[in-house]
Amino acid sequence: MIVCGDDGLAHRLAHELRNVYGEQVTLVVPPSERNVRPPVVVRAAGTASALLDRMSAVVSRAAGNGTTTAPGGSGEPSLHEGVLEAVELTEAVLAEAGGERAAALALVYDDDETNIRAALTARRLNPRLRLVLRLYNRRLGQHIEELLDQASVLAAAAAMAEGDGSGADRRVDASTTVLSDADTAAPALAATAITGTSKVIQTDGLLLRAVERQPPAPGEVADPGLYTLALLSTTSSDPAGADGSESDGDQGPRLLPDAAAVAAATGRGTVVLQQVSYAYSGTSMSGGRGRGVVPPFGSLFSRRLRWSLAVMVGCVIALAVALTVATGDHPVHATYLTLLDLFAINDPAIGASMTRQILQLLSGLVGLLLLPVLLAAVLEALGTFRSGSAVRKPPRGLGGHVVLLGLGKIGTRVLTRLRELNIPVVCVEADPEARGLATARRLRVPVVLGDVTQEGVLEAAKINRAQALLALTSADTTNLEAVLYGRSVRPDLRVVLRLYDDDFATAVYRTLRAAHPGATTRSRSVSHLAAPAFAGAMMGRQTQILGTIPVERRVLLFAAMRVGGHAELEGRTVGEAFRAGAWRVLALDTGVGAPVEGRPSGLVWDLPETYVLRAEDRVVLAATRRGLAELLGRRRGRDRAGA
Repeated sequence: MIVCGDDGLAHRLAHELRNVYGEQVTLVVPPSERNVRPPVVVRAAGTASALLDRMSAVVSRAAGNGTTTAPGGSGEPSLHEGVLEAVELTEAVLAEAGGERAAALALVYDDDETNIRAALTARRLNPRLRLVLRLYNRRLGQHIEELLDQASVLAAAAAMAEGDGSGADRRVDASTTVLSDADTAAPALAATAITGTSKVIQTDGLLLRAVERQPPAPGEVADPGLYTLALLSTTSSDPAGADGSESDGDQGPRLLPDAAAVAAATGRGTVVLQQVSYAYSGTSMSGGRGRGVVPPFGSLFSRRLRWSLAVMVGCVIALAVALTVATGDHPVHATYLTLLDLFAINDPAIGASMTRQILQLLSGLVGLLLLPVLLAAVLEALGTFRSGSAVRKPPRGLGGHVVLLGLGKIGTRVLTRLRELNIPVVCVEADPEARGLATARRLRVPVVLGDVTQEGVLEAAKINRAQALLALTSADTTNLEAVLYGRSVRPDLRVVLRLYDDDFATAVYRTLRAAHPGATTRSRSVSHLAAPAFAGAMMGRQTQILGTIPVERRVLLFAAMRVGGHAELEGRTVGEAFRAGAWRVLALDTGVGAPVEGRPSGLVWDLPETYVLRAEDRVVLAATRRGLAELLGRRRGRDRAGA
């Protein structure tokens, strides 16, 4: 397999394929990657040394072409866990990396155009190559996926017409999958920022909702939900240790425990599956691009102006009632006369009673007071519509919100997710041309433009009254400085950091935990959350990775797959197919296959333990990283071939 990229996701994906799936990987990176330290993804000294040795053993650039040569100096490219450097991923570079013989190619550059250009080149070089692309633009990704799949089908048909059967044999595997690391990581980052927020995965028409539950109090019974997905570590009761606990073994988190382990785990928090259902796109707040900005009626006017209008209306009603009582006129006629007096278009009440004259004077005075109020209402309404194309400022008195730093790819997706949860957000962005500003304007989210490291910027975002701080910029030092300043203002502030270097993240986490034991600290790596989904997609389209959720420092994957071809599932009951710590069948999607006897078609999540899984069934399951690799069967095949 070939992995091409220019940031930490490429390194972590290559590690995932090698160490979890047992694949042979060639990593293609730009020459500048020599100066960028890849994230350390292995903690054991021996394993880390072996990994680094493999990564650097074959690095020997040839003149002008960015290729690697085998240790023997034969000039042939090394396909066994080599690193290849190239300024641009051209057809010659792909050929040197073994693109004509590779099973799959992952293009995870940070730029969408670079990935699309490389995908078109790779499809032309090898129509049977399985492609996995990293694209931020969802709509464009759908079109590119269809285009590349169609090109593969046409190439396979041409190969069959020429009598070459290889194209037909691998037609199913020559698929194209488009993923976004931002979409994969955003739900986890948003859920981490808010205590008690569900971990939601919504993709391909399916919605899965998991929730983290604290240990039940004495005498209480914990809600088991549909399934218990994980047991948290024994230190989860400590606010500073609820995430990233250093507990291991029996004291550490356990993924996909069996019933006996759940019953024996007293005093430990759990992650339970709360809902599995079909998702409907109309429920999303993200909206479509190009939809007009129409603010709600209540937001047209300020609170003070709304109170002023209410007082004016009350005065008019009071004057009309008083005139009715004083003159005995019909209420409608009295209201009409009051409005005429209000707008100074009625005849003077000469010769009328003293009460009528006093009411006329009061109506004229209210009319004078009403004029500036109406003028202010018109100006505010016009200003509100005009500000629909400009960023909003944080309103006075705002509190209990989330301060989000950075409106790049990740920050924009997290912002959308937080607003879908109806959580108030204030964004801080230094670049006035950032891609996320358009989303912030559309969602009417307040934005503070300025460098977060400068004095007064976080104060403008009301950090002293915020519920949580999400530091999601691309600079580690900026995120750290913002978090340290936020903690100096509020020592109990809940903080979430996005840090690139794992060693640096560990040191920061331990220091913050020791300095603020009563606060909650979270550190998240986008590549750590996204890499398992990309690795699963490289195994083929027969298994679709729906998403991932973090469980402390581990990752749990949700996937949808056909039962056929998997000996661990086919012909077994749901109870027999469950393997603790590896995988668990959560639901049966009968909407795409034959319905279950006696049950309506749809998503069946309450499957009996005795139900026998059939080859045509499509199931939704939860799995660990190594469990999914074992279920796909590729690692065992590699081991047998090596033996």
